[in-house]
Amino acid sequence: MAKRSSLFIRIVEGKNLPAKDITGSSDPYCIVKIDNEAIIRTATVWKTLFPFWGEEYEVHLPPTFHCVSFYVMDEDALSRDDVIGKVSLTHSLLAEHPKGYSGWLNLTEIDPDEEVQGELHLRIEIVGSEAAKKLRCQVFDARDLARKDRNGASDPFVRVRYNGKTQETSVIKKSCYPRWNETFEFDLDESAPEKLCVVEVWDWDLVSRNDFLGKVVFNVEGLLTVQQEEGWFLLRPDKSKPPQDEGNLGALHLQVRLRDEMVLPSSHYQPLVQLLCQEVKAVAQDRKAHLITLIDETTTAECRQEVAINLVKLFLGQGLAKELLDLLIKLELDKTDEPNTLFRSNSLASKSTESFLKVAGMQYLHRVLGPTINRVFEEKRYIELDPSKVESKDVGCSSLHWTQSESDVIQQSVHLLRSYLTDLLAAIAKSVKLCPAVIRATFRQLFKRVGECFPEEKDQNIKFIAITSFLCLRFFSPAIMSPKLFHLQEKHADARTSRALLLLAKTVQNVGNMDPVVSCAKEGWMAPLQPTIQQGVAQMKQFILQLIDIEEKEELDLQKALTLPSPVVKEGPLFIHKAKNKGPLLSSSFKKLYFALTGEALTYAKTPSSKKSSFIALASIRAAEKVEEKSFGSSHVMQIVYSDEAGRAETVYLQCKCVNELNQWLSALRKVCVNNTGMLCSYHPGIFRGEKWSCCHQKDKTGLGCDKTRHGVTLREWNDPLDPDLEAHLIFRHLLGVREAMKEKYLELLTLEKGENFPLTQSQDLENADGPTQLFQVLQDLEEAHDKELSRLRDLADQERNCLVDLQT
Repeated sequence: MAKRSSLFIRIVEGKNLPAKDITGSSDPYCIVKIDNEAIIRTATVWKTLFPFWGEEYEVHLPPTFHCVSFYVMDEDALSRDDVIGKVSLTHSLLAEHPKGYSGWLNLTEIDPDEEVQGELHLRIEIVGSEAAKKLRCQVFDARDLARKDRNGASDPFVRVRYNGKTQETSVIKKSCYPRWNETFEFDLDESAPEKLCVVEVWDWDLVSRNDFLGKVVFNVEGLLTVQQEEGWFLLRPDKSKPPQDEGNLGALHLQVRLRDEMVLPSSHYQPLVQLLCQEVKAVAQDRKAHLITLIDETTTAECRQEVAINLVKLFLGQGLAKELLDLLIKLELDKTDEPNTLFRSNSLASKSTESFLKVAGMQYLHRVLGPTINRVFEEKRYIELDPSKVESKDVGCSSLHWTQSESDVIQQSVHLLRSYLTDLLAAIAKSVKLCPAVIRATFRQLFKRVGECFPEEKDQNIKFIAITSFLCLRFFSPAIMSPKLFHLQEKHADARTSRALLLLAKTVQNVGNMDPVVSCAKEGWMAPLQPTIQQGVAQMKQFILQLIDIEEKEELDLQKALTLPSPVVKEGPLFIHKAKNKGPLLSSSFKKLYFALTGEALTYAKTPSSKKSSFIALASIRAAEKVEEKSFGSSHVMQIVYSDEAGRAETVYLQCKCVNELNQWLSALRKVCVNNTGMLCSYHPGIFRGEKWSCCHQKDKTGLGCDKTRHGVTLREWNDPLDPDLEAHLIFRHLLGVREAMKEKYLELLTLEKGENFPLTQSQDLENADGPTQLFQVLQDLEEAHDKELSRLRDLADQERNCLVDLQT
């Protein structure tokens, strides 16, 4: 039994932001923090007070998180970035909106007393005799405190207040992971009006006032009942101040949805998975598949995308993705009379095939589109074909320049676009062997089905268009228009490059439509590219014929070959530094190498084309975590803790170029190591230097770490390893939500098939019952098992409830 949480985040846009630059504008971007740990950084939108991002993320994280915060920043090239404002959403607030929170939220000013983080390890208890009771507070240590000083650390001490009296610990210099192990006692006065014990953490400063680092508040009356409380307690902010500048700093449009899943052991989901697989296999045996028909008919547009992804991933794991898509396509064809509308709607078949391409073909997409997209970004050429949008511009040197005419601009643009399109089509034509076998086999079946449905001579193009409607219109073109969202680029394109990408995407769409005359007639200014598009149509047809020319034996051989060398999960350049016991660790000691992460090992080489050496076997990895900024002077360093051949713990430090790359690598490493045994529960976020750890100042190099590991915090990617239990659970949750609608639809289908009304009764012979009848019983069994486990966990939570209170003081 595992409880898993995921957070869907869509950062849409901002409005009315204050100007931070002397030009009267700003260069805004967003940082997303979960419990004060930076997880996401959006692209910077230059020179605007009304930025549009449209970026989507899904974060998998432990269900114990408390808050997600969105910081809007202004990027500065020469100085530190300015903070514009923030928005915070608590776990409890998100839990109150099961369908998600969506809307505009006003940015608020950053209050240092509210920027707290970390946890405090305490034991607080009632001791002594009835006549002389005392309140004893033992302060052990703290972890991940806020960094308040310029050196990237703090000088923390703890202040304990009760009944008008105060006691303080010693100050621990330059540490966000201090250890005190100090004990305080207060005379317990049950008649005292104040019933609270407040434990505060402060950063000591010699010159300025001390900085507040957070507090924990205990209810003394509750302690009298339980006698003792011990554990790690989350530090809370001081909420006594009213919000400042709310509404004056602009607003942020967000869509955030929290999903807590209680995933049962695999055995509970086996009946559901087996039933769904049987229904899909029934199509190959020319038997009716009522169950998949019911799912198709009852899945609404609101949840169709999510259901499509989960179905695709589940059946990919079962080796039946091609069969599932074939069935959904057959159901779609049965409902389609007009070939021109085929796969143009957002049906379950269309969404599933689109999701399938992204899950199975993202690496293929990068290989095909990557070189052309990189070229467009590097050249940054001005391209415009629409006369109404052409801008005249000066060209030449300062002493001799002239203004390009409209026709010159268009002629040059045609030449550039033709060059880009030619390169791209050539890359597509050469990519047959790069395309995953399961995609080729699926397109072969799609080509065959559509050809059988529309056999007339006038419809001969339809079977080609059926493939390009997915490959070009739903896969290649969106990636060309928004390369950052497909991880083809790290940043959004500027206005000029964005227009060039849009025009290139239009030409690819026109090739996919396979009717250049009609396409160019809609936008007459595309006419100069008609010969190139016509040539591209011929190339695309030839490519499709080669793509689908795959026999079943070849398909199996290719899939087997692909499993031999472990597919690359993530690759790219990183800077490596191995830890040393003594001596300064400077950024100059990092060496640039090219890393590749597969399902077996993390390897490296001097260049992407160099021979790779085995570096770290995945089975030996014990943790992948961030490193404190003060350790290397950079906030983008991660550490991989692994066991060498002798079983000794070793650590390697890798520097990334930005926070997004750091989190993507950490996420990829954690996902491929999810089944490793012996994963660490704690680690040191600092480095061992000068005979002690820089984070907690402990001298035992092999001792327990001072911070908890975060194996469960990962970012969702299209190429994530499959998780059969989670995917089966998500499908169960969806089917449970539409169960009544499925029952009604099932009765309709039975009535149409038999010609009379049939009451829905529980079948005694489930083995011989049809798919829907078996499904309803499986859903009932799963629901009962789920409710039973939830009830057990609630009882357990009631027993463990402590007397910690969250008060505004």
